[in-house]
Amino acid sequence: MRIGRAARSADATPRLVAVAPEGEGLVDLVTADVALSTRRGATHEAATRVAEAKFPGSLTTALDRGAGVLLEEASAALASFDERALIPLEEAVLLPPADPRVLRCCSAFEEHARNGFSRLGQSVPATFYEFPPYYKGSPASLIGHRAPVRWPGYTQSMDYELEFALVMGSRSTNLHPEDAASHIFGVTVMNDFSARDTQSLEAGQGLGPCKAKDFATALGPWITTLDELDIHDLPMIARVNGVEWSRGSSSTMTWLPEELVAYLAYGEELLPGDVIASGTVGNGCGLELGKELAPGDVVELEIGGIGTLTNQIGQPETSGWRPVPRRQFAGGTQ
Repeated sequence: MRIGRAARSADATPRLVAVAPEGEGLVDLVTADVALSTRRGATHEAATRVAEAKFPGSLTTALDRGAGVLLEEASAALASFDERALIPLEEAVLLPPADPRVLRCCSAFEEHARNGFSRLGQSVPATFYEFPPYYKGSPASLIGHRAPVRWPGYTQSMDYELEFALVMGSRSTNLHPEDAASHIFGVTVMNDFSARDTQSLEAGQGLGPCKAKDFATALGPWITTLDELDIHDLPMIARVNGVEWSRGSSSTMTWLPEELVAYLAYGEELLPGDVIASGTVGNGCGLELGKELAPGDVVELEIGGIGTLTNQIGQPETSGWRPVPRRQFAGGTQ
């Protein structure tokens, strides 16, 4: 099944949706469930209250009731929907399919790490081979399919990153890799847009990226459940303005998806709806290719079994407060 979040217009209430069986559009699960319940004798008002509780606009809230419950109820609604529940894909405003409490961004592809560090004249840190590195991103910066990408005024070097992301389906802690798959709800496409010049400055402070990443991260167009794909062999392609820039596969991961989940659950708790990014596939960004994005560029990331995530880069912003550099005083006092 493919599940996402969408609205019928920019100011409409977000809905949980599923891709129609024949791919002819998106099915509004609330509308479909209301129709099913009223055919069984419920009043429209009662059916609406129940449907909105089953299928809230937040995927995280829906998963808190249980991933199995969500999929079972969505399957029932999909089995008997009518045209009133169908949203034509071209008319839908697609939102980020996940709205996580926590966004964790890993680096699981050695080739990407090797290419990136070589650009800096460095070698891959030995710790990369000891445990999968990751940082926490900003869930507030998530955008969906076809949403514009802001260009903050603090950067002159914009880049894309070709990744997939796991969406957790249940609460979990201290997992082993062989048990991790049962806790994953599904997989989506992720574009971890990056301000490379800002990232280079932030790296020197030893705290990981923040402004370099937190302005926009795209997810979508929807989440595909694990039963519909082979997570270990996902073909991955990036195009800019229709021209292929990157091609790779999840089969080249140094750290497997289940190992990422197990490591992140080690000594802490993962929650339903949390998003775990794979990191960039080898040669999956402009930095590795010696290329940069320009304002107006259209970036398409396609992952087999999931779909294509498309976003257009906006114009550079001119407003915003900039810090004034401080003088360094001997002894740390003025």
